[in-house]
Amino acid sequence: MTKLALHWQILIAIILAAVAGSLSGVDGSVFGLSLYSAYDFVGTLFLNALKMIIVPLVMASIITGMASIGDGDDFGRLGIKTLLFYTASSIMAILVGLILVNIIEPGVTENGDLAAKIAPSEAEMEATMAKVSGKGAGDIAEVFIRMIPTNVVSAAANGQMLGMIFFSLLFGLFLAKGDSPHKATVASFWQGVMDVMTEITMFVMKFAPIGVFGLVAKTVASTGFDAFVPMLLFFLTVSLGLAVHMCITMFIALKVVGRVKPQNHYKSMFPALLTAFSTASSSATLPLTMKRVEEVSGVPNKVGGFVLPLGATVNMDGTALYECVAAMFIAQVYGIDLSFTQQFIIVLTALLTSIGVAGIPAASLVAISVILGVIGLPLEGIGLLLITDRILDMMRTAVNVFSDSCAAVIIARSEGAETNLNA
Repeated sequence: MTKLALHWQILIAIILAAVAGSLSGVDGSVFGLSLYSAYDFVGTLFLNALKMIIVPLVMASIITGMASIGDGDDFGRLGIKTLLFYTASSIMAILVGLILVNIIEPGVTENGDLAAKIAPSEAEMEATMAKVSGKGAGDIAEVFIRMIPTNVVSAAANGQMLGMIFFSLLFGLFLAKGDSPHKATVASFWQGVMDVMTEITMFVMKFAPIGVFGLVAKTVASTGFDAFVPMLLFFLTVSLGLAVHMCITMFIALKVVGRVKPQNHYKSMFPALLTAFSTASSSATLPLTMKRVEEVSGVPNKVGGFVLPLGATVNMDGTALYECVAAMFIAQVYGIDLSFTQQFIIVLTALLTSIGVAGIPAASLVAISVILGVIGLPLEGIGLLLITDRILDMMRTAVNVFSDSCAAVIIARSEGAETNLNA
């Protein structure tokens, strides 16, 4: 009997979870057992298992990848290509969002009462403002502070990926350049760690459909669908923007710049995209992203091991697009007409904040608060976004992950590597 492919298992789990969550709600129970608590338990276990393998997998992948790159010239060339692609793709995503929000104008209503319809409760507003209070444009500079941690073990334990990545890059680079008699032994050790972590990743992903079911069912049970009606146009604007960037912008980039068959890469990334959607975490999806890009799409580890972990930390196309649309939407709701210069400032700030505040809790809310502060829009407008934030977070995470994978493919091709995407 043919086993059902992983991506189909995950897709079925998402559909069943949507049905189960909408039927049970937060208060549903079976034999006295809260179904919402059961969803939370199953989803948290799976999410913890994914996060458990991130640190050793990322460190091993970067170090082995850097060791195989060679000298510093190769590293510099690869780094420049990666940063150029990530900057270009983020700018394209923001521009897509800016164009659509100006055309659709989701915050403009005939009687101008949208803000009153979707105003959050006082408790929700207080919680939101507590998250963003004290945050400003200066938080962008924190990205450089996090890059060089005082204690790399502590940074890894606290989920500060950027510091761990920077240390791993240095370790791999000097391992490649060094002439120590133990060089081969150290390189062999990290390759062994990489092999073992790959096997553990494959084991964890066997439980992906169950974990995805719990995560999605919990989200649907708590948010429901009725609350989306007043925000439907905003939701559709962001969704359309994400779809355009993922299915048109990235398609053209893969076809023209990468010179591969884009449809093959979409197919290879399907399980990772479904996992990104359900977990709403680029970092938690990273193990599967690396596995699919390297083993299925055929990107060499020396490229994938460098590009993907860095992208999961700093490349947020979907988030940047969302920030831009959200800021413009808030301006429209409050009847504020932004000039071309102000809109350009939104584009620039969205680009910087999508990188700079990625490691801060409630990152999208903090980033949007920075943009609103720069433009002079009321911070209270953030409360209007709470209704749709969770679902859109899931969607923009999938776009973030796919953009990272496209970067790995395109940069690998620019380095002369052959992939499995032209078969």
